[in-house]
Amino acid sequence: MRGPRRIVCLVEEPTEVLYALGEDDRIVGISGFTVRPPRARKEKPKVSAFTSAKVDQILALKPDLAIGFSDIQADIAAELVRRGVEVWISNHRSVAGILDYVRRLGAMVGVAAKAEAYADALERGVDAVAAKAAAFPVRPRVYFEEWDEPRISGIQWVAELVRIAGGDDIFPEIATESLAKQRILANDGEILRRDPQVVFGSWCGKKFQPGTVAARPGWAGVSAVRDGRLFEIKSPIILQPGPAALTDGLAEMHAHITRWVAARG
Repeated sequence: MRGPRRIVCLVEEPTEVLYALGEDDRIVGISGFTVRPPRARKEKPKVSAFTSAKVDQILALKPDLAIGFSDIQADIAAELVRRGVEVWISNHRSVAGILDYVRRLGAMVGVAAKAEAYADALERGVDAVAAKAAAFPVRPRVYFEEWDEPRISGIQWVAELVRIAGGDDIFPEIATESLAKQRILANDGEILRRDPQVVFGSWCGKKFQPGTVAARPGWAGVSAVRDGRLFEIKSPIILQPGPAALTDGLAEMHAHITRWVAARG
């Protein structure tokens, strides 16, 4: 076995990728938020959340690598580095970045060829959806809501996947902002003005409530509300920049958009 042999995954994405590559024996600890694959929760100890970690438990696992994501885990990473653990913090924010992440992680653990094949398969799946969507005679205006109070619109890879699925994200100018606070909408005025025809909600940590959204002041005239096209996309399959977003998350959004297009005749 080449590469790191005892890996702690501080987020779900490396867990999902390593399982998909058949390298799950390397994983000695995972994030408590991990749901993919389901068996990981049964097989691996949960040693971290997203903004906190059980550092002593991680050290007891004697990891030779810890993998996390984004500046939000900077404090965890710094503490582990101070305690002698090698850490890789990725910061990918796009569909291309997710595919590159798979390839880099595979190379890091010594299975570059397997990772390349897996990433290629994921990319073919994305391209297949894009090809179907390209044939749509019309495209809906889509509002993706990442959080409700305050309103936060979708991050870059989500906005890209909306477009690939066949829709047009109504806030493309802020989708590239990496921090959620930079994607906060001051009020509902601009949402109402842009009049989304489909609304996707993915409130990380709680269930999306279409009825609550429809009852917001001024929303009765929104096309998506009037036509009953408000849908939940569960956060584990869209808000984590890993394979799930490129497969299940994309597929769900494409299915909803396909039905919207069909209803338009």
